[in-house]
Amino acid sequence: MYSNQNSLIRIAFTSKTKETVGYSRRVLIQKKTPILLKAAGQLQEYFAGTRHHFNIRLNPPGTPFQKKAWQTLSKIPYGKTISYKEQALKMKNKRAVRAVGSANGRNPIPIIIPCHRVIASNGSLAGYSGGLKIKSALLRIEHPSSSKKTQTF
Repeated sequence: MYSNQNSLIRIAFTSKTKETVGYSRRVLIQKKTPILLKAAGQLQEYFAGTRHHFNIRLNPPGTPFQKKAWQTLSKIPYGKTISYKEQALKMKNKRAVRAVGSANGRNPIPIIIPCHRVIASNGSLAGYSGGLKIKSALLRIEHPSSSKKTQTF
């Protein structure tokens, strides 16, 4: 995880994270700053299933379109999923499905900005910067009975 003085700016998956099923038990931080310690604690609570909302100041670097896509992601409630098409419609740009997928793929703060909650229109898992195993695991944390069940908001 990386931050500037007051905001979280990036969470990075490591290759070890992508290969490990137990990734959720370890949150590695670059250095012990108050914002990173707070983020690490909240992520550990999320992985334990006890945190459904994050309250961390975010400042993800990106284009205006990417930031709009990430703001839309942030409105998807815990335990719910939407399709890329639904996300584009919520952004009032129904033709931007591929651009939305690209913006989601460049999300620098995964989990906290929940791009894992976006799935394909047919209900299948599609694309995730941390890999589909991690996306599936995150969805199981939020909806233990079924990681593929689509519940729109």
